[in-house]
Amino acid sequence: MPRPSATTVFGCFTLGYFMSFFFRSANAVIARDLSADFGIGAAELGLMTSLFFVAFAAMQLPIGAALDRFGPRIVTPLVMLLGVAGASTFALAPSFVVLAIGRALIGAGMACGLMGLLKAFSDWFAPARVTTIAGIAVGIGALGGLAASAPLAQLNAVVGWRTIFGYAAIITMLIAIAIWFFTANSQTPHSHSQVAPLPIGVVSGFGAIFSDLRFWRIGMLNFFMIGTTQAIQTLWGGPYLVDVIGLSKIAAGYPLLALSLGVALGYFSSGWLADRYGTWRVVPPIYGVFLLSQIPMVLPGFVPPAALMYLLYGLFGYTGAFNLLLLGQTRSLFPVTISGRAMTACNLFAFLGTALIQGILGVIISQFPADSHGAYPHVAYVSAFQFAFVGCLVVGLFYLPMARRALK
Repeated sequence: MPRPSATTVFGCFTLGYFMSFFFRSANAVIARDLSADFGIGAAELGLMTSLFFVAFAAMQLPIGAALDRFGPRIVTPLVMLLGVAGASTFALAPSFVVLAIGRALIGAGMACGLMGLLKAFSDWFAPARVTTIAGIAVGIGALGGLAASAPLAQLNAVVGWRTIFGYAAIITMLIAIAIWFFTANSQTPHSHSQVAPLPIGVVSGFGAIFSDLRFWRIGMLNFFMIGTTQAIQTLWGGPYLVDVIGLSKIAAGYPLLALSLGVALGYFSSGWLADRYGTWRVVPPIYGVFLLSQIPMVLPGFVPPAALMYLLYGLFGYTGAFNLLLLGQTRSLFPVTISGRAMTACNLFAFLGTALIQGILGVIISQFPADSHGAYPHVAYVSAFQFAFVGCLVVGLFYLPMARRALK
């Protein structure tokens, strides 16, 4: 067996994150098929899709403690096995309940993708390079969202979503095996065995994290920033294009492709910009553009032209991806001995945000009557997106004083 290298560590963990992004984004493309096959409406669709993020969030604190204790090479592939079981269950689901269980298992199984990657890279790469390298890896991984847009729409029209998820389960299994056999926790043998054992209970170390107001300023921004981005990218962005803009299911995949490409480019460039200018100088203006990109979608009575949606979705995805820098800010606030727990605690906010915002948007949309084709009116989406926009604005104002102090 070849000795693990930085290249294999980078490749294996990046592939794992690719699948995480693919799974979380897929429902935006197959939403109409799921609604038709299982006879479900917007509220049920939002609930089922959000279960990925509920399970994902529930796994974050235990995963953070496990990563600090056992390392990413052990924890990540074991957790991914839940994703294999979930994708298989989703592909074979005979009912909505089983489909929802499969979706939740996928979320639990993908919960270690980003955190395992960041933890591994922090041990394999020099501190001055970690942010840039992590940004490149997450950018590549975010191409999983791109794969779950127009390409998935085309493939779904040919083979169907069940076959796609069956093969996705096999691919996930192969990546988990590769991480287990071809990576290591760090370049220093047995580095994780030298970490002091955790006291009983996985909450050890979280008290210092959750009692810090600075953490809450970052965490709440992460809650709405990535929560809103993923709620639209992974579900409601597709139905909006079909119901409001008037695109076909396949044509809707192309603006979603622009959104996913924007996310990938955002991840690629965020690390480089942060290393060059500092995260505290980069995040506030980027977040301002993130807010501006939502305005055309929350204006009552204004239906954006189809061509404009490419720009709006691309800009929305690009700026939303800069939430990655919030994890680095969180890591910088706490000692290295609890860095895994600090980052997963911040990531917990991101996926709680996605689960709750995604579900709430579905509830709001479902309050308006659908037409005979199952399409919801423009006002339903405006009302839902306004909720997310106001939340983003409020937490941005809550975060801003901390950014100003950091720049003094």
